Amino acid sequence: MANPSIPESQTSVESAVAPDESFSDLLSQYDKSHSRKRDDGSKQLVGTVIVVTADSVLLDIGFKSEGILPLAVLQSAGETVKPGDKMPVSVTGRDPEGYYQLTRAKVERPKDWSALEKAFADKATIVGTVTGVIKGGLSVDVGVRAFMPASRSGAHDAAEMEKLVEQEILCRIIKLDVAEEDLVVDRRVVVEEEERSVKERRYSEMKEGDTVSGTVRSLTDYGAFVDLGGVDALLHVSDIAWSRISKPADVLSVGQQIEVKVLKISTEADKRRISVGMKQLLPHPWDAVAGKYNVGERVRGTVTRVAEFGAFVELELGIEGLIHVSEMSWGKKMRSASTLVKPGEVVDAVILGVNTAERRMSLGLKQTLGDPWAEVPERFPVGSAIEGPVVSIMKFGAFVQLAEGVEGMIHISEMSADKRINHPQEVVRLGQLVKAQVLAIDTEKRQLRLSMKQLVPSGLDEYIVEHKEGDVVTGRIVEATGERARVELGEGIHASCRMGTASSASPKKTPTPESSEANNAKPDLSSLGSMLQARWKGGTPAEGAKPDPVQAGQIRKFKITKLDTATKKIELEPA
Repeated sequence: MANPSIPESQTSVESAVAPDESFSDLLSQYDKSHSRKRDDGSKQLVGTVIVVTADSVLLDIGFKSEGILPLAVLQSAGETVKPGDKMPVSVTGRDPEGYYQLTRAKVERPKDWSALEKAFADKATIVGTVTGVIKGGLSVDVGVRAFMPASRSGAHDAAEMEKLVEQEILCRIIKLDVAEEDLVVDRRVVVEEEERSVKERRYSEMKEGDTVSGTVRSLTDYGAFVDLGGVDALLHVSDIAWSRISKPADVLSVGQQIEVKVLKISTEADKRRISVGMKQLLPHPWDAVAGKYNVGERVRGTVTRVAEFGAFVELELGIEGLIHVSEMSWGKKMRSASTLVKPGEVVDAVILGVNTAERRMSLGLKQTLGDPWAEVPERFPVGSAIEGPVVSIMKFGAFVQLAEGVEGMIHISEMSADKRINHPQEVVRLGQLVKAQVLAIDTEKRQLRLSMKQLVPSGLDEYIVEHKEGDVVTGRIVEATGERARVELGEGIHASCRMGTASSASPKKTPTPESSEANNAKPDLSSLGSMLQARWKGGTPAEGAKPDPVQAGQIRKFKITKLDTATKKIELEPA
């Protein structure tokens, strides 16, 4: 069993000692190998450059592990180094990979209380060695035993504090009582000052437009934070690639080394911010669009996002076009594009416009289905009868759907021939199937006029069907002007008559003896009654009597001279 008076670390070392070696010899060798760093009360060493990388310099300092010095320290001082060069350095600690962290500054190690008092008064940085973890913090050897509170260690958790044990650190005395031999040190303030120094140096080194290397430190939904060698920069999700990316984690990972371009550096001292981009190091896809996409061309792409006003379609990496909601359907009037397309859906479209200067492209979805108005004159010629549902009602009329994307308008005056209509809702309702006749077509304006009353037989239509030219009919004169008169043949049935062709009254005959005798004879009352009855029924004057002058209200006999079924006009002459 191990001796409890001997530390466990010492026991493990002794167990590894060869039979011909003693622990005291090994301890002596360790002191000799590390004595160089304590010469003259300092930790200043001379290191030899082994390798120069993109962001650091690796040096041989005579220890079992190499030391590492940030390249930015030399660049800020205007120095250039190459393998084999020598330079004075000081050890400030160890990194997680086991390399010694170096600095160009000379760091003193106090030898006695007087040196500690001077360092306390000057607020100087000193070297100490962490000897162990104790309650509330760490025990540190700075020539005498000192205490470092956990909150001032610069460690984030207990695991990091454990890693500091046996490491040399830079710290500052924050409490000193020689009489009580009470000494408290602070490492965190030194670490924070060093970080601020590195940040200020990096801010001064970088300028907008520079291309720099960085390491992805963390990822969020809106972007990635990139470590540029001591300072963090924001890589927004929109600046990762020319194509649209949902979230940075799809293309980046923590710890990944990337090349970025510095886009913006904040000038406010209290809010140092750097914005970087990856896509700016690549050519813009729109630079090669000229001549590649032409108006009228049919293309295929993937819907990347949908808004109320339309949908964005990616045709290739970084090339998007917009399908406005008005260009999605010939017939459906949609309030939102999401009712027709969804993100991730592959669609065909027709290019309606290309603006390379503004990097915009307008697309049409409905154009891939063909224009329904191109076939309207053949499908629905003027004079043909159609049937369709009422899709909308306005004060002036109603719109009827003839086909997908084709609507016709029935004006309120074309809804009924029998009565006056004040509002279309008196005759039709939404969704009602109605029959109508095509009156006119304008394909350029995409307008089509319809009539319902043209398909409803009227009294005039029936009258025209039941009569023919040459028929003698009875009518009432409703208006007489000069040689023409307007004649009513029935309710709502009117005709035009040229009165100048009326036959003159029967000429008077020369009296003869027989006629004289007849005149002297008694009149035949029965013949007179027949004559009056005929005049009453036929409206013709008795033989030898003068015709009555033409005036409104007269009932006469007329002969039909013309029946025009197309224009629905009737012309007469007195019979």
